[in-house]
Amino acid sequence: MTPLRAHDFGGDGPQLVLLHGYGRSLHDWDTAAPLLAAAGHRVLAVDLPGHGGSPSISPWTLSTVVERLADTLDAHGVPEAVVVGHSLGGIVAVEYARVDPDRARARAAVDLDGFWWPRDRPGGAQVTEGLLARAGVVAPPGYIEGQVAHSARSGIPADRAEAAARAAARPLPDGSWQTLPRRETALELVDELHNLGELGVTAWLVGVERPLYVVQAARRPAPTPGMEWFDEFSTRWAREVSDELDALSRDRPTISVDRIDATHPMILETPELVAKLIAAFVGGLPPG
Repeated sequence: MTPLRAHDFGGDGPQLVLLHGYGRSLHDWDTAAPLLAAAGHRVLAVDLPGHGGSPSISPWTLSTVVERLADTLDAHGVPEAVVVGHSLGGIVAVEYARVDPDRARARAAVDLDGFWWPRDRPGGAQVTEGLLARAGVVAPPGYIEGQVAHSARSGIPADRAEAAARAAARPLPDGSWQTLPRRETALELVDELHNLGELGVTAWLVGVERPLYVVQAARRPAPTPGMEWFDEFSTRWAREVSDELDALSRDRPTISVDRIDATHPMILETPELVAKLIAAFVGGLPPG
């Protein structure tokens, strides 16, 4: 199989594999990854299928993504790793940690605010429609500037936001931008995630035997005028996820949970804190 696009940030020590969120790329880790390398880790970041510089797959299923990720790590000589993912990447990290250890060889997983809702979730259909409406479109030349302005609402520095936004889309000759993933990929991807969301958080995580560290965003983004429904949706959903995580972590010593003063794009907003938490978790794992 064709390996996924990856970037080696170097470093020595325990291997970390970093995954990004929906519609993003490995360059979302450009600030946090060097910090992790400096803290004593070997760091490899990967573009998920259909994102950044990685080819897409069809159908887009979590099991196939895990296989492609395993192939990619084999190609880079990674025998074992702690897989760390943000948002969609966090979901993939959990699934990678679930599979046969002879294939995936995940030492542990870190899920940074990566959860999905069931199809019938109030307000969820509107969120899904918004994701799909932006998938695979040709955006005007001012698209990057708009992304930077949106990121500023979360306190993300403009230079960091611009670099990440440029890496997550494809420039076209006329100055416009092709957003990723393409619509056909996004339709399959979202359908797969809704299937997972139907399980509920507890049923999804209860079968993961390897150590799992979950970091949840404790702060909601500033409301957007006309989108108050989204603030209500995200607040209620985050609260329900928190309740399930608290119950799970009380019953399962292999699951630990933290909540931080950040919004969902935490790896761009607070990369120093995210890197510190990841390093502390990995440092506390039993020797591999």
